[in-house]
Amino acid sequence: MRFLADENFPLRAVDLLRQEGFDVNSIREIQPGANDEWVLALCAAEDRVLVTLDKDFGELAFRQRLPAASGILLFRITPQDPDEIARLALDTLRYRDDWSGCFAVITRKSIRTRSLKR
Repeated sequence: MRFLADENFPLRAVDLLRQEGFDVNSIREIQPGANDEWVLALCAAEDRVLVTLDKDFGELAFRQRLPAASGILLFRITPQDPDEIARLALDTLRYRDDWSGCFAVITRKSIRTRSLKR
């Protein structure tokens, strides 16, 4: 499973995931300032699951029907602590081995999923 970290996703989390063997690219490293539509298109083109803190991706994926079949993991953590997000991201990615076709909202207490398949 391959992942793409949105620009707002902490680099500490990206680094931890990489150290644990996950294939993670980061928008912050490859295309800073990219708009959300471009990010989703890249996920689709590279068959990557998006990890993000930006709830706008849910609307884009469902209402505007942008390509998002590879999956979106939305982390809803407030306040946002990079170390906590890193640990939660690692636990989430270990939770299951296939996030493709899934929109998931991850909080401190739960993971809610919904299919992106149309």
